[in-house]
Amino acid sequence: TDDLIDVYKTSKKLMPLVHLPVQSGSDKVLELMNRKHTVKNYLEIIYKLKKINPEIQFSSDFIIAYPGETDDDFKETLELIKKVKFISSFSFVFSPRPGTVASNLPRIDKKVSDKRLQIVQKILFENQIKMNKSFENTTQNILVENRTDDKTKLFGRSEHMMPVLFEGNDDLIGKIVKIKILSSNRNSLFGEVLIQSKKKVA
Repeated sequence: TDDLIDVYKTSKKLMPLVHLPVQSGSDKVLELMNRKHTVKNYLEIIYKLKKINPEIQFSSDFIIAYPGETDDDFKETLELIKKVKFISSFSFVFSPRPGTVASNLPRIDKKVSDKRLQIVQKILFENQIKMNKSFENTTQNILVENRTDDKTKLFGRSEHMMPVLFEGNDDLIGKIVKIKILSSNRNSLFGEVLIQSKKKVA
């Protein structure tokens, strides 16, 4: 809503990442899903937030091959993904849930469904790789959460919720530290500690 969007103008507590599930880039499919938004509504929210803060990025959820989704509907989803350039997203092939209207609708062929999911995830993953690459050689505020499972590095998250791995002492856990990002892959950023913030995290 506009009042919540306006909070981004003044609040320093809100991070520059908004998880805004869209499910599909086709208005027809959204109506079949009984969603209350259109693609136009969705993009209006994106543009309003970007106008307030160009650094805000978006993550989303997608349901692929929902019953009734045509090739043209699927192409509209691809167009939306390319337009917004989501920093990360969850995408799944439609799975019927007992008791829902959709569970009784004709399913899209599995080969077609799987192919569409592969196409969507390829574009989404490419977006993630490019975004992570853009953080290299920058300094990021990282909230340190814990050690990695093998105990060799510390693990934290950036203001965009990206996982960050780096070397450091356990006394950094629970604090915000400045990390210089040295490299990246699709899933994570890798860096080194520059400055430890005095800010304590509840």
